[in-house]
Amino acid sequence: MKKYYFALFAFFLCLTVFSANSERKVKINIILKTQSDVTELSRMADAFPTKAERRDFVVNALQMQAKESQADLLNYLNDLENNGSVEEIRALWIVNSVICYADENVIDEIAKRDDVMCVYRVEEFQCIESEDVITPAEHGGGREIAENVTMVNANLVWELGYTGEDVLVAVIDTGANLNHNDLQGRLWDGGEEYPNHGYDFYQHDNDPSDTQGHGTHVAGTIVGTGASGTQTGVAPGAKVMILKVFHGEDNLTEPEMCVEAMQFAVEHGADVLNMSLGQPMPNASVKLMMRQACDNTLAAGVVAAICAGNFRQMASFAPAPYNIWSPGDCPPPYLHDDQMVNAGGTSCVICVGAVNFNDEISPTSSFGPSTWTDVAQYNDYPYSANSSTNIGLIRPDVCAPGVNVKSLDWNNTSGYCLKSGTSMATPCVAGTIALMLSTDHELTPAQIDEILETTAVHLSTHKNNDFGSGRIDALAAVEAIGHFGVNEIKDDDIVIYPNPANTTIYIQYNSVQTRFIASPAETMCTSSLHIYSIDGKLIKTCTLINNRIIIDDLNSGVYFLRIDTNQGAIFKRIIKM
Repeated sequence: MKKYYFALFAFFLCLTVFSANSERKVKINIILKTQSDVTELSRMADAFPTKAERRDFVVNALQMQAKESQADLLNYLNDLENNGSVEEIRALWIVNSVICYADENVIDEIAKRDDVMCVYRVEEFQCIESEDVITPAEHGGGREIAENVTMVNANLVWELGYTGEDVLVAVIDTGANLNHNDLQGRLWDGGEEYPNHGYDFYQHDNDPSDTQGHGTHVAGTIVGTGASGTQTGVAPGAKVMILKVFHGEDNLTEPEMCVEAMQFAVEHGADVLNMSLGQPMPNASVKLMMRQACDNTLAAGVVAAICAGNFRQMASFAPAPYNIWSPGDCPPPYLHDDQMVNAGGTSCVICVGAVNFNDEISPTSSFGPSTWTDVAQYNDYPYSANSSTNIGLIRPDVCAPGVNVKSLDWNNTSGYCLKSGTSMATPCVAGTIALMLSTDHELTPAQIDEILETTAVHLSTHKNNDFGSGRIDALAAVEAIGHFGVNEIKDDDIVIYPNPANTTIYIQYNSVQTRFIASPAETMCTSSLHIYSIDGKLIKTCTLINNRIIIDDLNSGVYFLRIDTNQGAIFKRIIKM
């Protein structure tokens, strides 16, 4: 029987404790008055032609702002540290703030400083659904594909040649079983500095190993390869960065730790953040920090899939507009037409609800709307019950399968288990985003969100606070990308011959409008092409020389040849004899 860790003593409050490293000191977060003007920062970032350049600009700008504005405060805190009043000073830049442990008698003095907006005590919380018994699942026979993967048509995207290749997803969670067979080859290479594919922000070390199971299951839904029998990954060609923010089996974390992990992910090149976590009913200071982090993440061009939460059955304790967990309560990068009656700001967050395999809402999936009128620095998305204009912020944005989802078991290297919750739906969306980015890596967060919402299977007439815009469809999303800048090419523009072939295939183009990318404008002497297996795995990248490619190193069988042109991408089925 499932339970929630926070379902005691007013359901949550007894589990909200002050983090203290001694009887005298408490952990505090000091948010400075100087914060980025996200609108202006984004406007300047728009001048850069690629997402990589945009990210570098935003990261450098935020780091410089923090360095300059925090200098006096850090000098002051260092003096307090010398006399024993302050310990463990840590500066952030994704939100301009400083975290430390401080004596009670100096906190008020810190708060009175002219450069400080607010000071609050850091609180640990538990937000991950627990199960008395984790349901084991059998290994698949042959090449079984998990039901949630086929429900969103991700397997059909693989047949087009897109598996999430060259996309990095940061999994901010309980860690992962780094030795699971189905994660091998799918873990981020952090080099000598981060040899274990990520970082543990609770212990501040390089070992993000899972001791709970939640993060391993989430990572498996994104990239699980099926090596042990079941294909659980929506984007098996992507890679995951493992960022652990929970403490052991207690499942304790802090919002500040989650933000620090977001900062790490943005700085180290993650394309997508997956956050199957959130804080129920946070105070205004925590909401401010969360939204500022999500705003700056959007400015850097990074998108995040974040769960709505599992509070639906606690509606009497947490009614609208407080049922959605934070940062899932932050706004999306794209505002749906149904939101425009009460429009406000945007951020990186695509909020995810959960449905079962019949497209019925999960009994635990949190419902919207949320509001930001309780945070003075934002004061948008007002909500009044039964109002046709003050509708709040519609949450979630989309939903995905999140009931009895099969993915990786954490306590062995080849097992699977079933878990439920918006935590399980969220990585399905993150994996779908990875498929989209492998189609066009330059898609913006707003484009990604708009495509997901407009191509979703609509489960209601309008975007609403149960399903959002509907249940995602990965195939429809990828096919829609052509309408956002990747043009379709007529099938007869390029001819492959002979086909079937033994050793060599020739490529003939019939349209003077179609030119291969990276080839001379008229001669088309050379170009890179990609060959995929029938199940979507990249087999090889080859070079076009004198309009021919060599395939004598392929095994006999059917493959897909992807040809990138300045008009878009085209796929041709080829047969090696």
